Formats: sequence, structure tokens, C-alpha cells
Amino acid sequence: MAPLLTIACPLHPAGSFITAFSLLPSLCNQMLCLKPLPTNKNGVHFFYVRCWKEEEEEVERPRSRGICPVVRIPVQSDIQRPLRGLIPKDLADRLSCIRNQIVLVAADTGVSAITELRRGLEEYLSILIGLTEEEHRLKGIIEFKWKNLEDGRHETCGANSWFEILAVVHLMAMLTLSEADSLMIPKDHSGSGLRVVPSDCKRDAVDLLLKAAGYLHICVRDILVRIPPDIKKRLPKDLQDGVLEAIAIQALGQGTEVQLSLAVECQKATSSVKRRLACEQLSYFSQAYQCLLGGDMDTKNGYGKKHLWFIKWKFLEAKAVAYYYHGLILDKGNEPSCNVSAACCFLAAEELLSESKKACLNFCLAAPVTRASPLGGSMKHLHQKIPEVASRKSQMYGYLLEQDKALQTLPDLPDFQLSLTPDDYQLPERDPAWDTEKWEIQGQPLKDHLKDSEDEIETE
Repeated sequence: MAPLLTIACPLHPAGSFITAFSLLPSLCNQMLCLKPLPTNKNGVHFFYVRCWKEEEEEVERPRSRGICPVVRIPVQSDIQRPLRGLIPKDLADRLSCIRNQIVLVAADTGVSAITELRRGLEEYLSILIGLTEEEHRLKGIIEFKWKNLEDGRHETCGANSWFEILAVVHLMAMLTLSEADSLMIPKDHSGSGLRVVPSDCKRDAVDLLLKAAGYLHICVRDILVRIPPDIKKRLPKDLQDGVLEAIAIQALGQGTEVQLSLAVECQKATSSVKRRLACEQLSYFSQAYQCLLGGDMDTKNGYGKKHLWFIKWKFLEAKAVAYYYHGLILDKGNEPSCNVSAACCFLAAEELLSESKKACLNFCLAAPVTRASPLGGSMKHLHQKIPEVASRKSQMYGYLLEQDKALQTLPDLPDFQLSLTPDDYQLPERDPAWDTEKWEIQGQPLKDHLKDSEDEIETE
């Protein structure tokens, strides 16, 4: 009988342990085969949410490849009337026109028109910056409105220009994650029927993840701190600093995961390189877990609970891979103790991999229910390789572990300096239109003033 190895898991409650060679519930084996049920919810992909369209009255259950942050799009807001008589009419019209275009494109395409939306948001942001200038005293004059893309009902409002900047930069981050997701969808590029993700697409996806992390980082560092406390406390939980920071760090962790898959596919990459990437990925997801727990997100229900299970899943998976490569390195030693330590690493990797499958199942079953995508590429290889190596090495060195219980010690993983950091995104300079000397602001005619009053009465 193979020896038992007990290891503590930092993501499990205090006092709980993982026992090697424990059998998985039969549900875990069916994790990738959940029966599709009719649903019209958005699907969860590798980094971001994507909408599944109905085809011939058949709707597919979303396949989960990652956790989806809540996505918000702008809705019609009254911009011109509050600014009338305070800034040039052309500038107010331009601000309103660009925002209305963003509203229409986002509503019509479900944020799939990434290039067009990003271009509009960047132009809008440069004009919007002018509203935050103290000299103009316009920060709280407009109430900006946004709504959830998924259900279209939950509106978020804020009468503050920094709130609008936060929502714009957050949407830019979500668009960037969506673009990274589209690059990570396997496709048949050669016509051979084999669906793969090319290496170039993976490298571009890493760059986009760093860019998205940069957007989220500036939200926490420079934007949230400028929003008045009374408005900030009314913001949704996912726009608070703890959750934004968790998603930014998660993006770095998934960028490292993509780098690891490139290393696994590269014949020249050494086990040391792969171990380092797995250990870095482990560190990122550990940090994201702590940020999520320390934030205001409800991690016992809804998306907060699902997000937490996703991070647990990826943490355990990364730790399994790290111990696998750590074992390969130790197994090259000449001393018997090195071989025994390597066997302990392989046993731990197998058990952690089993625990990651359980976490994946819990993630899929947490509302909204999703379905795990089939394993592919490097992770499919590792999910096959780790149990094989663990079984072989436990047979080779199991007798040594049984003879001397002191050898049943799991070696520590090495610490590495983290390689990936968010892009250093800076808010754009304000549009030159704010600096023009031709500010010929005329008083509002009495007729227009009375018309505005009538409109307000009708609205009420």
C-alpha cells in the first residue's frame, strides 16, 4: 500500500488537511460532462464573460474558462443641460455626443466592438478629465448613469466626474480582458481539424493582461481615492479597491499561467524555468485570494462566492504544477534522500491536482452555474503526467517512506521575485479644447430657461 502523506493547504480553513491518495467523489469525474440545460446567461471564459447566442432555439450552457468581473455599460445621462452656460456649447455638445455614441455601440454590440469602443472611451476620457479641474468647479454637476451588461437592470449612478472616470477606465479594463479571452479561444488555423492556440496569440494575450492590470491598478491608486466618501460607500462591491486589486493581481497570475503553457510547449525550457513560473503563479493567486477576502465583496453568495472558488481552483492547480517540477529537479540528485523528497513532491502534486478538480467543480456549481471547458494544451498534458509520475515514483520509493516516517516531509517550494507587473497606465492629458482662449459663454436666454423648467416638470 502506498504511504500516506499529509500536507496543509493555506486556502483551506484552519485545522483542515489534505490526505494523499484520498479518492475523489464520482462527481469530479463528471465535472466536464455536465448535461447542458437551457439558459440565456452569459458564459464565463478564460479571462472574461462572453455572450452565448441562441442558434436554432438551442442555447448552450456557458463553459467556464475563468471568472467574469461584472461588466457595466453607460446609459443615457443628461449632460448638456447641467453644463449650459458654464462651458462652451461646442465642448458640451462634443462631450455629450461621444458619450451617446459609446452608449449606442455598447448596447447594440454587447461590448463586442472592442476597437470602436476603446477608441471612443479614450477620446471621451480626455474631454472628461477637464470636468475634474478645480478651476471649473464642475466635478459634481452631472449625474452619470451606468447599468450591468448582464441583466440591464441594476443601475449605478454618481454625481461626480471621478466616478465617471472610474467607470470608463474599468470598462476599458474589461474590454482588454475580453480581447485577451478571444485570443485564448482554440481555433483550427491550419484546416487540419485540430483546434489550438498559437504561441503568438498567447504572447499577445499576456501583453493584454498586463494592460488590463494597469487599468485596474490606476483605479485603485489614483481614481478611487479622489471620489468623495459618501459616493464611494454607495459604489457596488466589485468597484471597491479590494476587489479591483484582486482582479488586477489575478490577471497577472493568469498571464503567468499563459507563460507557463508556452514554457511547457517549448522543448528548450528547463524544469527550473517551469517551476519558477508555477511558483510565481501560486504567489499571484495567493495575493488575489487575500485581497478578495479583505475587500467588501460578499464571498458567500453570488459572484463573490464563485470568484473565490475560481481563485482556489487556480491556486491549487498552480501549486500542484510547482511541486511536480520541484520533484523533477530533486529527483536528479544522487542521494536517496533526494529521491524520497522528490517522491513526496509527486504525491503532493497528485493530491493537490485532485483538490483543484474539486475546487473547479465547486466553481462550476456556484451560481450562476457554468460548465468547465475541456482541458487542452499544457494543462491536459500535466493532468495526465502528474498521476503517472506519482504512481511510478511511489512504487519505487514507497518502501523507504514506510521504513522511516521521518522521510515523509514535504520540502518547501522556493521563493522567487515576481516577474510580471501591471503596465504603467496614466490618465490622458485633458483635451486641448479646455485650454482655448475663445470661451465665449453666453447667458442662458429666458425662453430656454423656461423650456428647461417645463422639461423638468414633465420628467417628474
